[in-house]
Amino acid sequence: MRSFACGAFSLVLCGTALAQTAPNVAAMRQARAATRAASHAEWERQMKELGLGAIRPGANTRDPSAPNAVNYDDAKANLYPLPDPLIAKDGSRITTLAQWKNRRRPELLRLVTQELYGAVPANAPKIVWHVDAVERQTVQGIAVVTKHLTGRADNSADPAINVEIKADVTTPQSTVGRKVPLVLAINNLRPFVFPPGMTPPPDPTPDWRLQILQRGWGYAVYDPTSVQADNGAGLTAGIIGLANRGKPRSLTDWGTLRAWAWGAGRVLDYLETDRDVDGARVAIFGHSRYGKTALVAMAYDERFAAGFISSSGKGGAAPYRRRFGETTENIADPDAFHWMVGSYMQYAADPRTANDLDVDSDDVIALCAPRPLFIGAGASMPTQGKPDDAWVDAHGSWMALDMAGGVYALYGKKHLDRRFPQPLTLSDSGTLAFRQHDQGHTPNPNWSYFLDFAARNFAKT
Repeated sequence: MRSFACGAFSLVLCGTALAQTAPNVAAMRQARAATRAASHAEWERQMKELGLGAIRPGANTRDPSAPNAVNYDDAKANLYPLPDPLIAKDGSRITTLAQWKNRRRPELLRLVTQELYGAVPANAPKIVWHVDAVERQTVQGIAVVTKHLTGRADNSADPAINVEIKADVTTPQSTVGRKVPLVLAINNLRPFVFPPGMTPPPDPTPDWRLQILQRGWGYAVYDPTSVQADNGAGLTAGIIGLANRGKPRSLTDWGTLRAWAWGAGRVLDYLETDRDVDGARVAIFGHSRYGKTALVAMAYDERFAAGFISSSGKGGAAPYRRRFGETTENIADPDAFHWMVGSYMQYAADPRTANDLDVDSDDVIALCAPRPLFIGAGASMPTQGKPDDAWVDAHGSWMALDMAGGVYALYGKKHLDRRFPQPLTLSDSGTLAFRQHDQGHTPNPNWSYFLDFAARNFAKT
């Protein structure tokens, strides 16, 4: 997997766990090594269950001469065409909205579940929400009210497994008692602390929270790792383990991305009851692996009113069939396989490839129609010494968004401009939007563009 040099906000969103104090370094490294070893053991168990001896190596970012060296040449990336979401599995074309709603969309949901993310089990536990504390504070000079929440899962099926969803909901004090739009950000709640001697890089963009509050909106921060650990070692615990009563995951069980997305839906359950939040105007945001999660949440839960999908890569908006940056094999390896349904690994092992998938990322995006969707990333090529975001394949994500536009057109929504936009150029059809910035693997430069996009769409509801 590739590592990134992220800004302070992005480091948290990427799930990066850096040492907070020097004495903790050795202990943290030991704990991380033990978790990684257990994750690899679980990967090997599932590989054996699939009857696979090995998978192809993922993209190598360290050795440009390696046979599997990462590809950043767009001319070499398109091995296979993207499937058209409007072509049904039997080869027939979907031409009407009724056909899409009644036939193709249910078919795609089944295929995406089967091949990519896995199904939420029928016995997924109920969540009971508690407001642990209400805090009045200020965020960069704006008076706010923050509710600290815990959503406790019914663990009567296995009392040894405890799952408590953690989330904070913040709204302006000036709007208390009045329902306002809200952005649900998928992010760790733990404040990031730089190690001694390290200072955060400068960031010229206004804080995302300030931008939201200045509009009179609110934001919620949901910690997905409180639902499910971000490793294969934790698959017998968390919400996946609780539903399985502590037994190992089967090859058809849901992966971590689906579990995290499910948790976002449970936070939305609470938000719909909050007197200060307009539950019909809740947008979801995620960056990097949490960008993958936000897209999955949008696809499966039609209550989310809009989405900001940032630098999501494979497993998110980037096509599996394109070999550019992150590859299908990278997210099937022992460090990432837990994100996907167990059977996904077969597409990273000979003789199968990503081309054998019945679906691709454009199908997942199509499931979000007709709701507003903004996809953003850093540019794939560095400019004037600025960092790149090539690993996540911004061009491929645009291609997938473009292909999904045919489904949006069935709803009477305008298609994107069919020309791939240059960095720093916003492509906005009104309901679909795409933008690359030049600051690397961070969502920050795209926040203002997304909030303008969301505001225009929220004004229509």
